[in-house]
Amino acid sequence: MTNAESAKPSPAEHDTYQSPLLTRVQRVARTHRKSIRTERAYIKWIRDFLHFHKHFAGDWIHPKEMDGTHISQYLEHLAVDRKVARPTQNQAMSALLFLFKKVCGFESLDIEAPRAAETDRLPVVMTPEETKAVMDLLPPGYLQTIVGLLYGAGLRLMEACRLRVKDVDFDRKQLIVRDGKGEKDRPVPLPDKLQPQLQVQIQFVTALHQQDLDDGAGWVWLPFALEKKYPDAGRELKWQYLFPARKLSRDPRPREADEKDEPPSDDEQRRLDALNAQTRRHHIHENTVQKAVRKAVKRSGINKKITCHTFRHSFATHLLESGIDIRTIQELLGHANLETTMIYTHVSTLGATGVKSPLDRL
Repeated sequence: MTNAESAKPSPAEHDTYQSPLLTRVQRVARTHRKSIRTERAYIKWIRDFLHFHKHFAGDWIHPKEMDGTHISQYLEHLAVDRKVARPTQNQAMSALLFLFKKVCGFESLDIEAPRAAETDRLPVVMTPEETKAVMDLLPPGYLQTIVGLLYGAGLRLMEACRLRVKDVDFDRKQLIVRDGKGEKDRPVPLPDKLQPQLQVQIQFVTALHQQDLDDGAGWVWLPFALEKKYPDAGRELKWQYLFPARKLSRDPRPREADEKDEPPSDDEQRRLDALNAQTRRHHIHENTVQKAVRKAVKRSGINKKITCHTFRHSFATHLLESGIDIRTIQELLGHANLETTMIYTHVSTLGATGVKSPLDRL
């Protein structure tokens, strides 16, 4: 399955987009630069919210005819009847607030609803030996390199998948994470051990890109309005993804004209048509890395719930145990609040788990 195929909405999702309201939600989400995952999550929750009230009212109700009470009833249903986790309920609330405030223009809402119980869950962390054991069982090549970046630079999985050739700085021994969580850029260390692998990877991308150019393709997705400002940048090597997909694909979310009172000009429409017709090389799908990690963990026999994100948790914990201050770790992880980073003090051997039990003194 190509990245374009995996990104296409299901038949049910496709039907949803025929609704004028949800089509409007989609357009507003793109105006606010929401990711394709956030866009689809919002539409999923809004659809569920509308179906919930249709079930009780016997007919569809437009959100403009609702108020905070309708939101409270739905959130109570999620918390009490469906017993969803707190993050899930928070995501549903974010979707509804976006609908009522950004799409429907409500200035204020009075919402009273029970919140899902908050739990203090500690992250799963591997020892350095366990980390090496899992990485050694990964298929050699780009998959080992990607997971090496998750642990060696503390990247989130999608941050690693979205790296571009220009983001690797061998001279300064750093990577630049572009447009990370919260639309922030940050530098992270480039592990010495990964430099030879990354140089080989860039050579591979260079040859693959040249082949794409020879075949009349060679385009890559550019963020925001860069494709308008720099029309040819999408075929430059520096913008190509560091870990490209195996197959070419089309953009699952075509570019549209800005919402205006008048239709786009002929030149603007031709530009958009040409842009949407591009055959592009997207980045590797995150599922490929997740499957490889699951297989490696199973083969290792380690009885921990290890995912791709566990390598990022282990990166932070091992840095803390090696004496790196918590503020530096916060910057490397890209956390907005120090409290988020402080969770690693609870799992490191310097914290509570490093205390010698009185039983061992008997």
